[in-house]
Amino acid sequence: MGGAVGMPGDGVSRVGDLGRAGRHARPGGGVDEPADHRTHVNGAPLAGHGGATTPTIDSRTGTGRHAAPPAGVGSGTGRIAAAQAPDPEVEGPPPELRFKRRTSLFRGIRELWHSRELVRTLAERDLKARYKQAVLGFAWAIITPVLLMLVFTIVFQRVGNLSETAHKYDVPYPLFSYLGLLPWTFFMSSVTQGSSSLVSNGPLLNKVYCPREVFPFATVIVATVDMLIASSVLVVLFAAYTTPPAATMWALPILLLIQFEVTLGVVLVLSAAVVYFRDIRHVLPLLMQMGMFATPVAYGMDQITKDWLLPYVIGNPLAAVIDGYRRSILYGQQPDWELTGAAGASATVLLIVGYKIFKKLEAGIADVA
Repeated sequence: MGGAVGMPGDGVSRVGDLGRAGRHARPGGGVDEPADHRTHVNGAPLAGHGGATTPTIDSRTGTGRHAAPPAGVGSGTGRIAAAQAPDPEVEGPPPELRFKRRTSLFRGIRELWHSRELVRTLAERDLKARYKQAVLGFAWAIITPVLLMLVFTIVFQRVGNLSETAHKYDVPYPLFSYLGLLPWTFFMSSVTQGSSSLVSNGPLLNKVYCPREVFPFATVIVATVDMLIASSVLVVLFAAYTTPPAATMWALPILLLIQFEVTLGVVLVLSAAVVYFRDIRHVLPLLMQMGMFATPVAYGMDQITKDWLLPYVIGNPLAAVIDGYRRSILYGQQPDWELTGAAGASATVLLIVGYKIFKKLEAGIADVA
């Protein structure tokens, strides 16, 4: 009974071959192949059955043969390649949602006001750290502008006609130059320290949630304290030269506002930019030196061509501030309101744009700093 079974021409040769292949004859002459025993049909592997060369049975001829697995399936390298292949269905955010972080100026100001105690604490910490264990202490806030005033008085009075404006209004040149050095020293100190404020407070950024602009604002407050201390030298200079301040000093608050706007706008932009581009810290000292000679600190606005005065003030609002201080305190005149208005508009735009740029870059500051 172990011989061949089946009708001639039905494509089945022996029962033993069918048994080994896991096939069973049906009464009608067909062949039933359970799905859970098959790995290949007509030479193609079924889903879930990969591997090396696998013996298969052709359902048309009933003959056994070896089928090669598809490329990338059945080997370790193929499985890794298949796992690492990108899924075409996984996509990133749509383009309209990328790099569009909306900011609100009034909401930012409100958050900054709620964090005013933190700003004060940071400013106190920076002041103590700057002058801690220093023999002269807060006197260093006076030494820097005084030494520069002496250099300007000794050198620039004898070189060219840089002191011509002071002589024109019969004003002592040390007073003339010191009134230019006060706002410039404030600006330089704020920019130098404020540009690195986020990087130097990197560990604190990752531990405490707060508006990131509190750190640049704290450095500007520290520079303000230094400027107030350095302003005491003006009292000594006025007494030494017996020159009283002019009665037109009522315009000082307007000039101070423009000065703070310019400084804050530049500090906000640079503090965020330094986080991503550290090379800026090495360029800043050179830029500050160039800026001091490009700003009428040692000379007056009379040295600038009249046709270029308005574009010059728009590009450098601090020039109009220094000229306004000299007019209000020394010359007994009101500030040039055309130049002061242009400087005020430029400073306001600079502050708003700088704050917008800062808030746009704020999201990644803690990760990079």
